[in-house]
Amino acid sequence: MPIVTTPLRPAFMLGCLALGLPALALAEAPGAPAAATAPAEAPLAPASRAAAPEEFRMWIDARAGTGDPVHWVSEGAVYEYPSGRKLVGMIGFDSSRVIWPEKPGDPVIHLTRKTYAYTDPETGEVLSEFNGQKVEPIAYPYQLISYRYENGRIYGDVEQGVGKAVQKIAAKTGMSWRWMGKDTLAITAPVFLDFPLPNGTRYEAWENYDFFIHRAGTNAEPHQMAWQRYGALPPFLGQGQGIYHLLSWRVESNADLPPRLRAWAEREKPMWLNPPRDIAEIRALQAGAAMEGWAR
Repeated sequence: MPIVTTPLRPAFMLGCLALGLPALALAEAPGAPAAATAPAEAPLAPASRAAAPEEFRMWIDARAGTGDPVHWVSEGAVYEYPSGRKLVGMIGFDSSRVIWPEKPGDPVIHLTRKTYAYTDPETGEVLSEFNGQKVEPIAYPYQLISYRYENGRIYGDVEQGVGKAVQKIAAKTGMSWRWMGKDTLAITAPVFLDFPLPNGTRYEAWENYDFFIHRAGTNAEPHQMAWQRYGALPPFLGQGQGIYHLLSWRVESNADLPPRLRAWAEREKPMWLNPPRDIAEIRALQAGAAMEGWAR
């Protein structure tokens, strides 16, 4: 879930977007087509799902659902480093659906869109300004992820952007998995970022995602994720490094979103309450207006 200044966004997306995880680096596309208010169930191909390795099937089912849309909710904060002082809170969610292929072994398609907001560290209210600076929610209208399972690892190849700037980013290292006992599957994705910038400096950051997927009936909250990041603060907080931390869990409908988050989304980001309906909607978004981080 990286947060960076606008000039860095295209390059910085490579690490976490290739994982198909909730990166926080894109902004809403003005004039993007509205999502359907009653999305149809995504088609399932039981043969391809049944033939998938157990860990891969558990990952897909948890992350993108089994047909009806699902939503991953996130809550956390940004902390000043090294003091540990809480600077702002964060809330957000992504909405997802899945398309299993007809042929076993072909990539599984994950359609998603995500939005996150910064909040007052004390009251939890969504911020629109901070110390006189405008604070914009992070929101982007789609991400198309193709998951594959190779040599015991899970890979997520990502398609994003608009116009001539549409990018297809192939995952390089993938995500590892391991069992914690017999009922909890842990899927880990560390991200190490170190690359040169046009001004001659370097961008350095570290992130780690740990998903915990529990077998049905063994945990009251079967889908969980913890995310940490060490890197530059968002621009409205000024210079310096920060520690980011989010906890995430899944809900089965947007009616189950936390009340404050749901009210904000219904008021400010109604499009994000549903995932893209199908690949055709994503193709329409790709042909639409440019957006911050995704120039044409």
